Amino acid sequence: MATGERIRDLFRLAFQLGNNWLSLAGAALTTSSAFVLVWFWFMEITSPHQIHAYAGILMFLIFPALFVVGLILIPFGIALERRKRRLAGEAPKPLQAVDFKNPSVRRLLTVVGVLTFINVSIMGTAGLKGVEYMDSNQFCGLTCHTVMSPEYTAFLDSPHSRVGCAQCHIGQGAPALVRAKISGTRQLFAVAFGTYSRPIPSPVEHLRPARETCEQCHWPQKFTADKLIVRTKFAEDETNTPSTSILLMKIGGHTPNGTTGIHGRHLDAMERISYITTDSRRQEIPKVTYREENGSLVDYVSDEFKNLSKEKLDKATSRKMDCIDCHNRPTHAFQLPDRALDKALMEKRMSSELPFLKKKGLELLKATYSDQKDAAAKIPVNLAEYYRTTYPEIYKTKRAAVDTAGEVVKAIYMRNVFPEMKITWGTHPNNIGHEDSVGCFRCHDGMHTAADGRTIKGDCDTCHTLLAQDEKDPKILKQFGLN
Repeated sequence: MATGERIRDLFRLAFQLGNNWLSLAGAALTTSSAFVLVWFWFMEITSPHQIHAYAGILMFLIFPALFVVGLILIPFGIALERRKRRLAGEAPKPLQAVDFKNPSVRRLLTVVGVLTFINVSIMGTAGLKGVEYMDSNQFCGLTCHTVMSPEYTAFLDSPHSRVGCAQCHIGQGAPALVRAKISGTRQLFAVAFGTYSRPIPSPVEHLRPARETCEQCHWPQKFTADKLIVRTKFAEDETNTPSTSILLMKIGGHTPNGTTGIHGRHLDAMERISYITTDSRRQEIPKVTYREENGSLVDYVSDEFKNLSKEKLDKATSRKMDCIDCHNRPTHAFQLPDRALDKALMEKRMSSELPFLKKKGLELLKATYSDQKDAAAKIPVNLAEYYRTTYPEIYKTKRAAVDTAGEVVKAIYMRNVFPEMKITWGTHPNNIGHEDSVGCFRCHDGMHTAADGRTIKGDCDTCHTLLAQDEKDPKILKQFGLN
């Protein structure tokens, strides 16, 4: 038999077996998916706009999956058709030998090779882009919009907003990626069936160690300088009276003068501190273990620890202290209304000349709303109505300032309160400091005592020096050239 006839037999056999609805559907699916993917990738490269989160799911995950499914359906349909004909008693045509020296055969193999290369390239590119997209901030924050909206909103307004989500939550290497995607599959089902927690639990149980995340940029032992903090508060009186407090925070590691600051004491290279916590949020710490300079361990225990039942002690968690035990909301921090309004007034985003603005703003922020849409509609209107009825002359002459203040107060609410996820003021406490939550006083309460009578100090001078407190015009600011 001539080579040309053999090739025609092969084509005829492939056509006959492939002429079934399953293989044809696979061919159509693969071809159409390939065209759409290539077109989308071209548009992604040439367009200046960022793709929408749901478009990314479609183009980076669903269409590549359809492309692979189509490739699988083609041989699967041929196999089913061959089996069907064999069961019907039709004698299968034997495959003919192919002469590779024949130019026609080589041309055919070249075409098949090129098509295979194109398919593999598309599959490889689709897989790479799919993994890249699943590691993007957009995918993490916007795909499951209702669930992640609070965390993503706080992230965008944080000092770490240019750090990728995956850098802290996933990490490097294939094992970390596989673990993350297995966890993501569980979360996908939780979102699909509405079984996810409201709010999302904090702290994250299996977050990567701080030495692999925070300390890739920050080096606690190298923080040597103290930090000056200037904080302005506004009273809830008619003039929104400002007052300023100034603190010198001893945040250093091992300082040149031989002293040890906050980071040096808590995050030394030898891992000095471990503790036991009896609640999932790590707010109750009845026992702290400290490693002395000579390596010996000292236990500081509270009366609560001494009175713990064996059952509760067995459920307690032991943990080595790292960055996130104090900086527990480094990226996803939620503000409290009082502090948020102070910041807006200090930054002059709204006018302190509007009487009782701080007081009225707090009242509107703490009011109960059914959802964010309800709050967004009512807050500006109610603030404007307050000035229209109580201070009509101010409302008339400073209408623009009133409207601006309404929008700022609304923005504060939208930034921090999410009724759909049961997040309100103080839902996620911030352990930095001790004004907004227990924070430092979880350990520095003067109640944790060692066997030799020493206690974990809770006095002000341990961590900071108070240079001014609630003063109208602190002189020290002028000395520092800050006023």
